Amino acid sequence: MSKVSTYLNFPRDTEAAFNFYKSVFGTEFSEPIARFKDMPPPGQPQLPDTDLNLIMHVSLPILGGHELMGTDAPESMGFKVRTGNNMYISLQPDTRAETTRLFNALAAGGKVEMPLQDMFWGAYYGSLTDKFGVPWMFNCDSKN
Repeated sequence: MSKVSTYLNFPRDTEAAFNFYKSVFGTEFSEPIARFKDMPPPGQPQLPDTDLNLIMHVSLPILGGHELMGTDAPESMGFKVRTGNNMYISLQPDTRAETTRLFNALAAGGKVEMPLQDMFWGAYYGSLTDKFGVPWMFNCDSKN
């Protein structure tokens, strides 16, 4: 089933932020916290030891079926968190065709950050900023 969620980028304090949100909403993480050190090779970036325990992905249900997701965005991976790139609208369409259609439509006149591609976690993923400066990410689990 298609879903929309909010994805937050933090410079290095995702764990503290999400533990706070967990206490506010009284919910539990949807899945175990994934850390950068857990990323399988190949494709695992060379990170300093100080970044290996940072959060790669966390997901917390909040209200009305909405998921709040987040990551640490370390500068060692080329990220510089600032207002404007610290939050994405995350779409999880049902099919790859719908993912591609939405991605291409929102990318028109905007900037593709990561083209749609198969990722190590098994999803078809990509991200972009639309022509109005709104960041979007796409994550489709379907193989169809």
